[in-house]
Amino acid sequence: MNYRHLPYNEYFINTSEDYTHTGSRTYSVDYAAKKYKSGVFNIEHEVNYEIHYEEERGVIQINFQCTNGFTDWVANIFEFSSRYYRAIDFEGQPLQLRVHHGWANMYLAVKHEVRDGWKRLYELHPDAATEIVGWSLGAGIACLSAQDLNFNFGVKPYLYTFGSVRPFKYTPMNKERTLKYFSTLCTVCKNFADVNDLISYLPPFRGFTMINRVDVGTEGKRSLFKLLHPIKYHTHYDSGELYRDGE
Repeated sequence: MNYRHLPYNEYFINTSEDYTHTGSRTYSVDYAAKKYKSGVFNIEHEVNYEIHYEEERGVIQINFQCTNGFTDWVANIFEFSSRYYRAIDFEGQPLQLRVHHGWANMYLAVKHEVRDGWKRLYELHPDAATEIVGWSLGAGIACLSAQDLNFNFGVKPYLYTFGSVRPFKYTPMNKERTLKYFSTLCTVCKNFADVNDLISYLPPFRGFTMINRVDVGTEGKRSLFKLLHPIKYHTHYDSGELYRDGE
């Protein structure tokens, strides 16, 4: 079966309000939870993910939940970049990825469960495409998962995220090679970010980036007033109007 993506707004799942938030998805999203502790104060965090196979579209989908609770925001803000597991062999030379430390810890805590869940379904459905989706913090974790599955299994997923944080960090010396490496990871990557979504600019420091930001927004140019209203601009990715130029 040939892969078919959904309308992009249907991938957005706001579990803080209900299971679907789009009126289109009718199944409940039953997330698995993995707890772990990190940081100087050994704070407990939780990563929430869900993996399933959709026969109609011939796709394995991995979905990461948005930020869940105050301690996740601690990870969002107060832990900075560090080296990410090991150097990547890219174009015959080592490339050391750097990732926001808090978000790296979140994905590393759950990577084996995600890999195993994906492998079980892929062995049953070897012709299936792989989709990885997420919103907010979950979008940043989705980016790390896309890189991980590509590096370890050679899969080139379809990555669709919304309001993503910026999990990766480049340096002036490796910026060009890092961004070039990102361009090889996915079959299609669209990290949708409203131009006035404050969360999509975190961390607010030079050098942090996501894989492929796609600016959307029906509200015009970026403004400080709108950036100070994340409740509105971070939660409306279910609006099909945002993607009318991106199909």
